[in-house]
Amino acid sequence: MEQEEIFERLLQIITRYYRDRESGTFVEYHDPGELERLLDLDSGRETGNWDQLFSRVEQYLAHAVKTSHPSYLNRMWAGANLPSVIGEMITAITNTSACTYETAPVSTLMEKYMLRTMLDLVGFTNGTGQMTTGSSNANMIAMMAARNWSNPAIKQHGLFGQPELFGFVNADAHYSMDRAANIIGLGTEHLIKVPVDDHGRMSLPALEQRLAEVVAAGGVPFFVGATAGTTVRGSYDQLQPLLALRERYDFWLHVDGAWGGAVIFSDALRRQHLPHLEKADSFTLDFHKMLGTALMCNVLLFNNRPSILKEVCSAGDESYIFRNGKDGDVRDLGTLSLQCGRRVDSLKWFLDWKFYGQTGLAQRIEHYLELCRHAEERVRQASELEMVVPRESFNICFRYRTPADIPVEPFNLALRERLHRQGTSLVGTGFVDNQLTLRLLITNSNVDKPEIDTFFQGVINTGRELLRERRS
Repeated sequence: MEQEEIFERLLQIITRYYRDRESGTFVEYHDPGELERLLDLDSGRETGNWDQLFSRVEQYLAHAVKTSHPSYLNRMWAGANLPSVIGEMITAITNTSACTYETAPVSTLMEKYMLRTMLDLVGFTNGTGQMTTGSSNANMIAMMAARNWSNPAIKQHGLFGQPELFGFVNADAHYSMDRAANIIGLGTEHLIKVPVDDHGRMSLPALEQRLAEVVAAGGVPFFVGATAGTTVRGSYDQLQPLLALRERYDFWLHVDGAWGGAVIFSDALRRQHLPHLEKADSFTLDFHKMLGTALMCNVLLFNNRPSILKEVCSAGDESYIFRNGKDGDVRDLGTLSLQCGRRVDSLKWFLDWKFYGQTGLAQRIEHYLELCRHAEERVRQASELEMVVPRESFNICFRYRTPADIPVEPFNLALRERLHRQGTSLVGTGFVDNQLTLRLLITNSNVDKPEIDTFFQGVINTGRELLRERRS
């Protein structure tokens, strides 16, 4: 089969899949054992067979979850923007690493351009940044930067014989903070989980008390991680009082905006949810979540510390690969990264940025918030449903009401599983104050008010069906 024929056949398959991505159900569910039998992964051992290869491609698409489908409401990401999909395809076919200018000249300049653009948008001055594999990795790098900034000797000598360091995060902060504490040698017991207030925000009196206790015991509070949009509840930690505490305790203030950081594209929503962000020390944002760029696409930004990434990430003899430009300008972005090989993610984000612009992205985020208000109202109007906690931003935490003789948690887990298995919808779960909640996230550009209404009607109908079965 000639190369031209291969690409023609591939494009036909892709075009057909993309055309039908919103039709039918979001998945034809099979248990793992059944799906493994259907896939018959051990068959077809003949090598060099293009017909067999395309059969596998068709098989993959037939059983894959359609994340663009309006019923896919499970995660903080959904089907990707078409401009970034094009970027992903170009990235794959050119197959290079964004570690050096000589192997990736265009993506290097695009990444630098997008970093400058984002630094300006956030309001960080004399800063720097990098595109990472996602906010989990970005949170770790930010914590490591704070560690080395707090005690520069740690890079060479490690944590041995040094004063004890302590980090502080919202009790509902993402688990990547725990993993970061483990990876950088801090230890999870040195990451203090601060209780939350009635809105799911870090309790400021509790934080201040724990800061004082650490200092009194001879420890060093080096890092506070604020969350801009907690994973389950969607709460935003308050930055202004955290900045006031930073003046007293001299810690590094990082803002994890993986989910809710997208509000920076809307002036109105930024004023509401992230005032004073420009005074933080670092900030991370996932473009592949509400903004819809193809997975993965993230940025980590640093304020007023232009050389921090070089100081933190660079180590060992790099002379065989990395070269600086004139006047010490960083030419090869790999020297600022923990990785050697780096995916070209800048093209995806650059194409999305140029196609939609800040105005288009702001309108998308504002529309999502409008849909969240609509969803909350639907819950309040339905006698079968109830909010577990009031909506804070983009997350709808609700559940199906049950009679007194039917435990609410097992029922809602069974409801969610049935919705999934029958292909009606896929919605997330979580816990708020030890109460199970169904967690509706609207980050799918193919979802509007009719689709939300359909989703809730499906939840209600399936809940009624389950109740009838329990009564029979």
